[in-house]
Amino acid sequence: MPIKREMLVRRDALDQLAVNETLVSDPGAGEVLLQVEAIAITANTVTNGVVGETVGYWKFFPAPEGWGVVPAWGFARVVASRCAEIAVGERVYGFMPMASHLLVTPGKIGRGLFRDMAPHRQPMSAVYNQYRRLGAELPATPEREALRMLFEPLFLTSFLIEDALRRADHHGAQSVVLTSASSKTALAAAYVLRARSPGLTRIGLTAAANVGFVEGTGLYDSVLAYDAIDTLAPTGSSVLIDFAGDAAVLEAVYARLAGRIAHSLRVGVTHHDAATASALPLAPKPVWFFAPDAATTLIGEIGQDAFNVAVAAQWDGFVELAAGLVKVAEDSGIDALQRIWRLQVAGQAKPDTGYCIRF
Repeated sequence: MPIKREMLVRRDALDQLAVNETLVSDPGAGEVLLQVEAIAITANTVTNGVVGETVGYWKFFPAPEGWGVVPAWGFARVVASRCAEIAVGERVYGFMPMASHLLVTPGKIGRGLFRDMAPHRQPMSAVYNQYRRLGAELPATPEREALRMLFEPLFLTSFLIEDALRRADHHGAQSVVLTSASSKTALAAAYVLRARSPGLTRIGLTAAANVGFVEGTGLYDSVLAYDAIDTLAPTGSSVLIDFAGDAAVLEAVYARLAGRIAHSLRVGVTHHDAATASALPLAPKPVWFFAPDAATTLIGEIGQDAFNVAVAAQWDGFVELAAGLVKVAEDSGIDALQRIWRLQVAGQAKPDTGYCIRF
């Protein structure tokens, strides 16, 4: 019987880790055992831990009291199945634990996907419970598969942000200001905004050390370091998209653009170790953007097929660009996972590197 190895994270101290080893249970009737092949570790993965309590990310993969298993996007292979429609050897893509194995209960099974119907997962968004069926073959281009893990979930969030803003006529704004402009979600947002909302001026804010990288992407009309926010001077009003969650940065932007912020979105907390922005008395008050809700709304309006086509039309171009901006760094095993996780939690990961862990 194989051994399952999983990385546990202290919910109140994300840099405190433990490794849990247990015997893998055989699947019961209707269940499938997945062996995790690879996961991507990004700043957004850390965000899953930061907001795990409030958003419910800790609930996907149960852990001992006070500890959590952080969800990450990745690939797995079916190694045992007691579900007639799912064959051993099949590969899937979706929300994975930071662990070597995952037991799922497939339901709503279609040719291209299934949903994990395990009772503890049903209160959470169906978007996170779906697994795409990939057949049994490995990809011809492993790098493209790594880029999918690293960028696709973030890209979908960015696509939905742009769609929501455009449908609201950008709240009358002439520009959009993006914090943590070097983050993968911000890069994707800038790409989609450039393609689908070209009338908006895109302004990226980032750490001084990342200015060169962000400028080199060509995705922003202008780039400023955080210590230069006092020179921020967009024309007219602005939409603020905050991926950083840093109170000092938000206060500086609000002070500089006093009375000229048409709308403010909170998307991430890449600066999770900085003072939180959630308690600031800001006006307009930042609104949390939750991608699964936005996806459900848009799919309900235009249908799943039209949604897939619209996303794919932007994704294909973006992934080509991303391949030239970010080099994939792959490592393997639970020790490497802990090292890369601590690097991300400490904010020391390089913006031009995408980290993937294989099991």
